[in-house]
Amino acid sequence: MSAQEFWSGWWWPAATAILGFVFTGLVLNQWYQRRKPHQLAWTIGLFMYGAAAAMEAYSEYTGEWVPWVYRIYIVLAASLVGFLGLGTLYLISRNRLWPRLYLAFLLVCLVIFFYGTFTVDLLEDKLVAGIVVGGQALGAGGSFPRVMSLPFNITGTIFLLGGAIVSIWRFARKREYAYRMWANVLIAAGTIVIAGAGSMARAGMTVGLYVAEMVASALLLAGFLMAGTLKKGAEAATDHAPLPRPFSER
Repeated sequence: MSAQEFWSGWWWPAATAILGFVFTGLVLNQWYQRRKPHQLAWTIGLFMYGAAAAMEAYSEYTGEWVPWVYRIYIVLAASLVGFLGLGTLYLISRNRLWPRLYLAFLLVCLVIFFYGTFTVDLLEDKLVAGIVVGGQALGAGGSFPRVMSLPFNITGTIFLLGGAIVSIWRFARKREYAYRMWANVLIAAGTIVIAGAGSMARAGMTVGLYVAEMVASALLLAGFLMAGTLKKGAEAATDHAPLPRPFSER
């Protein structure tokens, strides 16, 4: 087995899918208990993450892409960051109008993206198993519908990474909230990894993408667990004046 075959093995996206679905279940449970819009947005984005990774694993394992599965995969993989960013926007925005407008924007882009991927003729010579396809079976870079990934990735990354940075700045000055600061450091790192890996894949550099996806999901999950499961938050809230709601608080 060559190095490229090892790093492109089906076991990497399979592990990512497991982490993604675990993360989805945790956030979905919190939404069920609290019914906060940011939790629902994150649940959707994380489910997309897990489902896209599962499709990658299946493609690598079988050695082929089923065309209709590939079309769905492209939309999910390219859109998930937008919904994660939507959850962040719900958390950091005091005016609910802005996240609602962004949600409408995402839904319109999603409809256009689905329409484009299911109506364009796939390039059969580019429809090969796994990540080496890099979305190229839909057409040349910058063409419709491949260009539709940009509205999700650019805006979602800005909101997701920006929200984590804001929370890091807020809690860096409060020793009792240090664990929340480090939780957001992990979330920011995971965001940078997944955004960078996605950009490299679109440019055709796909070696190591599966590993990057798994590392990003692990960082995001670790940040979530650190921020959402420790009892320190309740203790700090009792002993200190309340702070603005952090990005990572679930």
